[in-house]
Order: sequence, then structure tokens, then C-alpha cells
Amino acid sequence: MNNYYMLVLVGALLSGSASVYFDLRRRHMNLLHPVRTSPLVYFDVLSTALLLASVPWALGNLLLLHSTARLPAILEFIFCTAAFVYLWGEGRRANQFQRPPGIVLGEFFVLSGVADIVLRSIEQQRLSVGRGLTAIVAGGLLLGWVVPRFLKKKEEHHILERLGQQGESQQPEWTPPTHECPHPERWTMMDSMSAELEILDFLKQIVLTLKPELIVETGTFIGASAIKMAEGLKANGFGKIVTCEFDPLVYAKAKERIDSSAVATWIEARNESSLDMRVEGIIDIFFTDSHQPIREDEIRRFLPQISPNGLILMHDTSSHFKIVREAAFRLEQEGLISMVLLPTPRGLMIGQKRAGRT
Repeated sequence: MNNYYMLVLVGALLSGSASVYFDLRRRHMNLLHPVRTSPLVYFDVLSTALLLASVPWALGNLLLLHSTARLPAILEFIFCTAAFVYLWGEGRRANQFQRPPGIVLGEFFVLSGVADIVLRSIEQQRLSVGRGLTAIVAGGLLLGWVVPRFLKKKEEHHILERLGQQGESQQPEWTPPTHECPHPERWTMMDSMSAELEILDFLKQIVLTLKPELIVETGTFIGASAIKMAEGLKANGFGKIVTCEFDPLVYAKAKERIDSSAVATWIEARNESSLDMRVEGIIDIFFTDSHQPIREDEIRRFLPQISPNGLILMHDTSSHFKIVREAAFRLEQEGLISMVLLPTPRGLMIGQKRAGRT
């Protein structure tokens, strides 16, 4: 019997250690080289690991107990397994969507408290019900503290913080399936706001194909798309990009990234509103990837300046982003542009203005 429990203990330790390792790895963190982040992130990792470590322990109890005592053990095994799957998914979503540090720990407390109350009630251990209530209250208080503080910041700023802590990393696309793109997981991204990596490569190929002299981009964010298009300009040997970002903090990060790239001389970055920006010359490629509600206004504003032979590109036109998709249809229905919608996870509209075409 002692040997059996020793085997269960080893299984629990191995399971928990594996959870910690793979959780840190997907977060691009290393215990030997800790990043500057909230301590709550490490508690999130440990919470998930504790649940996975509990699975072999619960299974051991289930196999050893008499049939009359197996119901609580069965429920404990089911809870540990289901809760681990859920919190592991929460950790993935926290990494993709910039959810607050501590959210996994708070949910762990709440779920554990609920399970404790249910299991101990079946066993008629009333004192343990209070322990479960304490865990629920602790989890609720933690969630009530971390979530509102997190929501006070813009998503862009959370992404900048994560990039500063963990660096850039390739991960599966975050958007849910749509009727036009049922498998978004086949695409990749660096973060939830920069265009998909495949779209970035596509933008470079468009520049290489069209040989534009002037590209205008709205919504620089961290500069990923501007840098990629500038690589095309550099290969062409001529042209420039004018890109604007309204948020000063985001602009500062983008400018830093652009200035440290190999294509800085091909990019003119501005910290101003796209609706106030003045650009001289005929625009060969207009790429709008800014605040979604104003993208239609941006196209209308710059449309007279866009070459009849140029392209209008608008990101986030999938059916998941109704406001942008409807704007694209409205521009087409009014006869201002002709367009096609690429069925990518977030969607990309490729258009051309109708006026002036021969």
C-alpha cells in the first residue's frame, strides 16, 4: 500500500512539474531568467499545476477506496480533470487576449471552494463547508480587485506591457471561427492587434508587385505592418510609407521599433489623428488598420488622393467585425469602390476606387 501511494505521489509531482514547464513555455517565461511581471502570473501557473497534480492523487483514491466511499472520489477526479482543462484554456486565453494576472488564481479559488462544498456535503463534513465558502470569497475578492484595475487600461497598452516582458512570439490566431473562415487556428499572429503574420507577408508581396511610390497607413500600432511593407520598398529601391498612430504611448513604442529596424529610412511615422493628417502626393496603396469606427471616414477622406490604379486595403473585415465589414459594403454600394473580401481570420478587404478608372 505504501508503495502504491508513493507511485501516486510521483505521478502527482511529475504531472504538476509538466504543467509548470509547458505553461511557462507558452508564456515565454523561464524560472532561471525571470521576467519583470506580476507575481500573480506565477500563482496562475501554480494554480493550474496544482489541479493537474491532483488528478493522479484523486485517481489513486478512487482505486483504493471501498465502493461505498467512491462517489466523492469519482466527483473529485472529475472536478480536478475538468477544472484543469478549463484553467489551462484560461491561461491560453490570458496569453492571447491580455487578461489580467491573477484571474486564473481567482477562478481556481472559486472552483475549488464550490467543489469542496459539494464533496464535503456529500460526506456530511459541515466544518469543511466553511472552508469552501472561504475559498469562494477569497477568489471573488481577488477577481474583484484584479479585473477592474486591468480594465482601466487600453488593450493596446496591455499588449505593449506583455511585449516588454516576454518579447515577440508566434502563436495561433485568436479570432473565433466564422462562416467564411472556419479554421482560424491555421493562421498565426504575434498579438491580437497586429495583423496576422500571413497578412504581413501578403502586404510585402503587394508592395513588391505594385511598385508603389507612396503608401499611407493608418494605425501604426507597434509598426509590424509598416516595417513589412517597407521591406518591400527597400527591395524595390524607391518609395516611402507615411504611417500615423494617435496614441502617444503606442506611437513611442512603434517609433522605437521602426528606428531600430533596417528599413527606418523608408518610413515616416507620425503621432497624429488619421482624420487630421495631411499627406502630399498621389497615394498608391492606402492601408487602414486603425480604430475600427473611423476606418470608413478615413477612406472617404483620402479617396480623392488615391490613385485610380492604386489599392485600398482595410483590415478586420471578417463577419466577426461587423462595423468594419458593413463599412466596406456601404462604400461599395455607394459606388465609391470595387472590392473583394479575403476569407482570412480577421478579414482583409482589397478595393480600388471607381472614379477615374479607364
